[in-house]
Amino acid sequence: MAKGILGRKVGMTQVFDAEGKLIPVTVIEVTPNIVLQKKTVETDGYEAVQLGFLEKRAKLVNRPMTAHFTKAGTTPKRFVREILGTEMAQYEVGQEVKCDIFVAGEYVDVTGTSKGKGFQGSVKRHNHGTGPMSHGSKYHRGVGSMGPTAPQNVRPGKKMPGRMGHETVTVQNLTIVRADVANNALLVRGNVPGPAKSLVIIKHATKKQ
Repeated sequence: MAKGILGRKVGMTQVFDAEGKLIPVTVIEVTPNIVLQKKTVETDGYEAVQLGFLEKRAKLVNRPMTAHFTKAGTTPKRFVREILGTEMAQYEVGQEVKCDIFVAGEYVDVTGTSKGKGFQGSVKRHNHGTGPMSHGSKYHRGVGSMGPTAPQNVRPGKKMPGRMGHETVTVQNLTIVRADVANNALLVRGNVPGPAKSLVIIKHATKKQ
């Protein structure tokens, strides 16, 4: 059983609760999602609801997707994702899903794409320790041993320098502080992955009910 909605990260701010305690929150813009398709076990082999989020110019959409949006009775959407589970089965094609599906105090998992940090060394990328920092060391932030002498090759999986970030990251067990239907916004306690204006998927927490 799961429910979810698509949103766009706005940034972080802080609010005060009823007791006057300061709470750091991430503001997520959640304009009404449109149900584009319902998938069932009989037709697709699994149950899910396909949601569309944010408007997209019609000339940027190909013919098959244009027909898909027209069938749902809506305009083209920029982001199309599926929410697995049966809890969203109550929604019909063309219906809006708003942020009020979540209430304050509810636990959610937020998935986004982390910020890209470019090409980084193994010390920053994999949290490796540095070599001696004295003047004569000449080996401060190197990769380290490439492996034993016997195979005479670098074994697969060796942690080495490379591109860091820009990966799909899920932060679990975050708390909904406020669901603002009037402003189409969700306030989530703590930080969520990704830069501002990036797509995030908010789902019901799988581990903490």
